[in-house]
Amino acid sequence: MKRRKIGRKTAKARVKVARRNAPKGAGVRAAAAKDTDAAQIQRERDEALQQQAATAEILKLISSSPADTQPVLDAIVRSGLKLFPDAAIFIALPDGDKLRAAAFVATDPNRAKMWAHQWPIPLTREYMHSLAFLDRKTVDIPDAREAPPELAVGAKNFLPTGYRALTIMPMMRGRTVIGTLSVVRLAPGPLSDRQVAALKTYATQAVIAIENTRLLNELRQRTDDLSESLEQQTATSAVLKVISSAPGELQPVFDAILKNATRICGAKIGILFRYEGGAYSALAMLGVTPAYAEYLNSSPIRPGPATGLGRVADTKQTIQIVDTQAEHVYAEREPLRVATAELGGARSLLNVPMLKDGILVGAIGIYRQEVRPFTHKQVELVTNFAAQAVIAIENTRVLNELRESLQQQGATSDVLKVISRSTFDLQTVLDALTESAARLCAADIANIWLLDGSACRLAASYQTIESGQKDYLASLPLGPSRGSCVGRTLLEARTVHIHDIRDDPEYELETSRLEGYRTMLGVPLLREGTPIGVIALVRSVRQPFT
Repeated sequence: MKRRKIGRKTAKARVKVARRNAPKGAGVRAAAAKDTDAAQIQRERDEALQQQAATAEILKLISSSPADTQPVLDAIVRSGLKLFPDAAIFIALPDGDKLRAAAFVATDPNRAKMWAHQWPIPLTREYMHSLAFLDRKTVDIPDAREAPPELAVGAKNFLPTGYRALTIMPMMRGRTVIGTLSVVRLAPGPLSDRQVAALKTYATQAVIAIENTRLLNELRQRTDDLSESLEQQTATSAVLKVISSAPGELQPVFDAILKNATRICGAKIGILFRYEGGAYSALAMLGVTPAYAEYLNSSPIRPGPATGLGRVADTKQTIQIVDTQAEHVYAEREPLRVATAELGGARSLLNVPMLKDGILVGAIGIYRQEVRPFTHKQVELVTNFAAQAVIAIENTRVLNELRESLQQQGATSDVLKVISRSTFDLQTVLDALTESAARLCAADIANIWLLDGSACRLAASYQTIESGQKDYLASLPLGPSRGSCVGRTLLEARTVHIHDIRDDPEYELETSRLEGYRTMLGVPLLREGTPIGVIALVRSVRQPFT
């Protein structure tokens, strides 16, 4: 016990001696060093907490704004300013052959304004930001006054702003650079390792935000493309269904084409034109004003060469006009263009040709009442519809020819049966012939004239309309002459087709006595090449026979 007490007293004595012998002020310096270390630790801890809070805020923005990078980029440069006081923070992104400032913040607004005026900058290695982007490496300039010669141009533009130091870090996605993040500082000198690490973190967050937006936009675009493709396929399927369910009937097909084309193109007006003999005629219309419809139906449309339909006829190519009232053809008051713009209210229009074996048979016109161009996909869709319209027209033609052939065979069979049953009854045979001819050729009147001496007399007549001309015609002997369809057929011993007797200067019969006669067809009855009569068909409207 005594030995332990002696030991403790000895130790205390040694401490007292050491304190007496220590240099004066050493305790004060040790305490000050201890305080300095504590303050440094405190600052580093505060900065770390600050950076963590900033990172959390940025990540929160990234998750809440996946389709918009700007809020994230703005938050990144603001956070950087907390770590780099009295500095300017930039995020630059490529824009063609230049770099543009996508996000920017600075403590000094006047210097910031001077610095911002230098953007965008060319993507060439004479500029410091461009060098970091092109070479995919960090450019660190501790003092712009001592910048290397290859960066003289950039440094020369940089110094008037009052800033001295500059660090530019490329923002990398794998091996691909997508932008730069830079810190511009007033005081010369390099960044610390901790600051460089923080800058890398900010650059990584910017890349994440940009990539998220890019991937989301790509996904949305693919989704939109798929949706649009499905919509177009559905529309095409709907038209094909109408074609198959109504063979030989064109109007339902044309109506379905215009309905689907205008809907998908976001338009309200659609017209399907037939092209024949250098002129257009409207076969189907949707959303057309009464005044414009009256104009289109008043006569065949012969468009000027500078109009949409005129250029389609000339080039057989799709023509899009962004604004009908902005072209010179409207200022020159071309009739079709004026009617389309003013009576129809159309501003943007799309004219797509309908081609069969390279020959123009029609066109589809889609019209918008506002100035808004049609997209490439919309043009493709209307082009598909134009092809379907041609298929429908061709199917109808073939089907109608088949039907006509079957009708003709049936009618011929019926007439032959009448002939076989009425060997000695000519009138019965002639009556059967006139009825069949009128029905098969969609004629209002069919007459058979037989030669009696030097002139023909009416031998049989069939009428599908009320007409008081039969007695007048029965009293007429018609000899070979150019003054009537029958006389001309006898004279020429060949088929004669008069589209409109009112427009025929050689027609001599009293048209006032032939009210309702417009289009006429005369076919000679030949025995050994010599006419012995004529079958004459009449339509009460101007409609030439096929």
